Amino acid sequence: MRPTPDRVRETVFNWLAADIPGAQILDCFSGAGGLGLEAASREAAHVTLVEIDRVAANGLRTQATRLGAANVTVEPSNILDYLARCEQKFDVVFIDPPYAEPELRHKTLQILLQRQLLNPGAKLYLEWPANEEVILIQDDLTWVKQKSAGQLQYAIAQFAASG
Repeated sequence: MRPTPDRVRETVFNWLAADIPGAQILDCFSGAGGLGLEAASREAAHVTLVEIDRVAANGLRTQATRLGAANVTVEPSNILDYLARCEQKFDVVFIDPPYAEPELRHKTLQILLQRQLLNPGAKLYLEWPANEEVILIQDDLTWVKQKSAGQLQYAIAQFAASG
């Protein structure tokens, strides 16, 4: 697991401060749950934490219970499998796949758009290694904010439904 650094998380939540309360949130690669649980504590309507590692997923359940986060659901699943069966639409999505699997970023974005799982105006947080370049090839997504910190880059993209 590679948790999002504290100062990056602080910046991201400053960027998303107005978007989190009352939102449907998806944390695609939850790991230790820092992003999703922070969103839950900031009055998100509901947060779905997707984590492929069953031990980590059980830890997330324990942590959510300990925090009294009734607005959190943990899905012990591969994100692509979860999105293939998901029927919910999201307002904010955190996408920070393992650096060794950058193709998951593109595949996750692709399924979110193909299956129409984003509400109009949805914000997507993306994180990637500083030595990579991420280009949004989907017409419905535009960069809103971008920044780098040490060996990582991160950004917010916004979804604007076409038609």
